[in-house]
Amino acid sequence: MKPKTAAYTILFSIIFLISCGQGKDSSDMNIIFLHHSTGRTIWDGGNSPSKITKFAGRFSTRLESILNTNAKLRKLFQAYNKEHNTNYSIKEKFFPKPAPYGWNNFPYDYYNIWVKNAGDKPYMEEPTLEMLTKNYKVIIFKHCYPASNILPDLDKTDINSDIKTISNYKLQYSALRDKLHEFPETKFILFTGAAQLESVISEEEALRAKEFFGWVTDQWDLPGDNIFIWDFYSLQTEGGIYFKDEYAKSPEDSHPNNEFAGRVVSLLFNRIIDVIENDGEGTQLTGKEI
Repeated sequence: MKPKTAAYTILFSIIFLISCGQGKDSSDMNIIFLHHSTGRTIWDGGNSPSKITKFAGRFSTRLESILNTNAKLRKLFQAYNKEHNTNYSIKEKFFPKPAPYGWNNFPYDYYNIWVKNAGDKPYMEEPTLEMLTKNYKVIIFKHCYPASNILPDLDKTDINSDIKTISNYKLQYSALRDKLHEFPETKFILFTGAAQLESVISEEEALRAKEFFGWVTDQWDLPGDNIFIWDFYSLQTEGGIYFKDEYAKSPEDSHPNNEFAGRVVSLLFNRIIDVIENDGEGTQLTGKEI
């Protein structure tokens, strides 16, 4: 058997065995984490995936996720389940996929997929809330850091526009909040948008980002509902307007480095557990204990 054929055979065998095993699992609480690259870094928590996991990712992102047993957020849940006799299950998923919708997860895109094109069928192969809420009791979602490249407001505000302005964002977020409220049995955890390094974003854009993310935590987020915030932005900036250089992957790369990811993933975990068990009353928005 040729090496390439053998590799495919092994991978498909693994997929089959894992799929069979997963079908037998049951959970007290199914959780899904929707993300892209920054989210994957937080998911891993500074732990590098194994070589076989990286190899599997060349064929299937789903298989890569299943095999990535080294991911710190997953390990934190496993340890918690063992200590507290719970059975919480967390999975990750790239949302949206690179194709056919495109690698965009900005306010417009959540509005477009979940509000404008809501329903029981996927929109451009992406699951709607009607679909996700049938399988998951906690849905965690976020934006990639280009969401902070916010332009000056235009003369016209348009909820159906993908132009990144504060006014458009606010319309899309308000519609999204109303939609999330239609699923009161599901808890939603939203990251505040990610900051960028001073070297790669203008001061004007960074100030607009701080203004909008502040509006999300101070006004958009309502007490007593099913929507909760994890204030990732505050952890990145520590009161400033830029992602702190020492927390970034490189001087020009606004992805978190492993050290920062390894520290804040524990805060994300704290926040998720607190939302599940105490409706978020026991932690600050950053995940630090009150």
